[in-house]
Amino acid sequence: MSFKLIFFKYFVLFLFLPFIVSADENEDAKTDILFLKIQELESEIAELRNRLESQNYLIEKLIAESSDDKDEDSKNLEGMALNADIRFAGIEDPESKDQIYTAALEALEDQNFDKSFNLFKYFVESFSDEEKTPLSFFWLGEISMIKNDFESAMNFFMELISSYPNHYRVPLSHKKIGDIYLQSNDMKSAKDKYNFVIREYPNNTASSLALQLLKNME
Repeated sequence: MSFKLIFFKYFVLFLFLPFIVSADENEDAKTDILFLKIQELESEIAELRNRLESQNYLIEKLIAESSDDKDEDSKNLEGMALNADIRFAGIEDPESKDQIYTAALEALEDQNFDKSFNLFKYFVESFSDEEKTPLSFFWLGEISMIKNDFESAMNFFMELISSYPNHYRVPLSHKKIGDIYLQSNDMKSAKDKYNFVIREYPNNTASSLALQLLKNME
């Protein structure tokens, strides 16, 4: 091969080499860009997957909590504050406030104070009734006094007075609080409460009872 021919080949190669290198570089650049885009897409997919998994977890958690709340409410309704041996005895519908209240009164008349107390307590914790709820608080106070649980009795009478100030049992509840002071040998507080009843409710039977007790204390 002649020197001129060899020189011509190298000369042509030298002329086109930048274009060849440039083409390779362009291909590499395109490949890098494509790789980066794939990485970005994979990252976005991973983020979306994480979000979806988090949302699914929250949804499952909410469903589980809702189910637990329903189960807990059902359990509370079936057994709240009631002993196993008297739980809804003779009561067809534990969600019927009339049946619960009637059963509580019947137990009170039979002097089954534990059962009556549990039923009245169940009533005030489970239902709302403008007439029966304050009366239930009153009977809870009475039963507590019978058991010499004066602190609980005071709380029940005060609940009636504060929550239902216009109820007809309020005057007698005040008088009962005076009785608690009397039985606790707090004579001054007892006299103050009896005088309060006489002054605030002069035409109520509770006033006559308070007046009689004051006379007995002289």
